[in-house]
Amino acid sequence: MRRLACLASALLLAACATAPGRAPTLYEQLGGRDGIAAITDRLLDAFAGDPLVAPAFRHVDIRRYRINFTDYLCQIADGPCHYTGDSMAEVHRGMHIDEAAFNAVVQDLITAMDRQHVPVRVQNRLLARLAPERKDIIYR
Repeated sequence: MRRLACLASALLLAACATAPGRAPTLYEQLGGRDGIAAITDRLLDAFAGDPLVAPAFRHVDIRRYRINFTDYLCQIADGPCHYTGDSMAEVHRGMHIDEAAFNAVVQDLITAMDRQHVPVRVQNRLLARLAPERKDIIYR
């Protein structure tokens, strides 16, 4: 009987050891809220030095932008945050963002994620979720 109990325990442990675990969410892969906030901070640093992007932020409340964009990315990544800002179409209305400026923002985001050591596959997952917003941003 004891031998049977040991065998059953060993089989149970082996099954648990080889059972696939839950894959981390995009939110977790980005480092949770703190990781996303760090990406946002690095993005704002990149914007400040980008001649195609910096002029659009001349009159932006950077503190408010940081909070809203962090919440936005967090929500897009299936985190527990709730973005309460305006829609992307409303935010970008009247800004007349062209292809070059849009692409510069995307490149700045990639640079920010690189500097935060986000793996490329995780970057691509986030960019794929953000891509549908392009239609609400460009030439508005």
